[in-house]
Amino acid sequence: MIPLPCAPGVGYKPQHYSDILANPVPVEWLEIHAENYMGAGGRPLAQLRHLSERFAISVHGVGLSIGGEAPLDTDHLSRLRHLCDWIAPASFSEHLAWSSHDSAFLNDLLPLPYTAATLTRICDHIDQVQTTLNRQMLLENPSSYLAFAASTYDEPDFLTEVARRTGCGLLLDVNNVFVSATNLGYDPRDYIDAFALAQVGEIHLGGHDEDEDDHGAPLLIDSHGAAIVDPVWALLDYTLARSGPRPTLIEWDTDVPDWPTLAAEATRAAFALAYARDVPAMCLPGAAE
Repeated sequence: MIPLPCAPGVGYKPQHYSDILANPVPVEWLEIHAENYMGAGGRPLAQLRHLSERFAISVHGVGLSIGGEAPLDTDHLSRLRHLCDWIAPASFSEHLAWSSHDSAFLNDLLPLPYTAATLTRICDHIDQVQTTLNRQMLLENPSSYLAFAASTYDEPDFLTEVARRTGCGLLLDVNNVFVSATNLGYDPRDYIDAFALAQVGEIHLGGHDEDEDDHGAPLLIDSHGAAIVDPVWALLDYTLARSGPRPTLIEWDTDVPDWPTLAAEATRAAFALAYARDVPAMCLPGAAE
């Protein structure tokens, strides 16, 4: 296993395979979606094995439905265990969301009310995942389009308590923070200040689409289909000033660009990380020591 470096990574797409091998700079690690690699054999797994000999690999799950009311799908979890045993990734992560109900799988990551009952259910599911995989997982903050009146925790406090109870790490998606803050009307820097930055094992960055709601207010959609906007880069700088460098991923999952465009986004992340190395992390709660 190659450790996950505090350097830029990208979400791996097979069309970039040859370009990555020929000219990976500044990318030092790759992330895959677990569900794309749960089959048996074939070119995708052969290419992934080759890449894993050169790059650290992060496995990002999108189908466990950690927040769902039903028990976790043990067949899915078993296939995930097989993949992680085979590729020995440096990191595994999933989402604070639900995506299944009974036998139906919904092609989306849906939000949850932050209540004591939700907390218990998610912690039980994370305990099951970590026990089955025999590894720590990271839990990612969602992008939100509404807030639940039933919530009794705010999101950073909820994630902090999940990490405390289960020993899981956190994946901080900075674009999701910006999207949620815009949609729900709060300052994204306040969210970062309240986040348990010492527990962050990865940072994600991605693009979003701009729309407006029925009242004409801005509405951002977490699409992973565009370049990262300047306010999100600024929020990354704000975060790294408090956390210190963290492995930082560029996500681009739809309308995927050519390799030079994606590498240019990773280069900008490399500059942000280099600046964070030169400037000591601020002495705030949760900041790296």
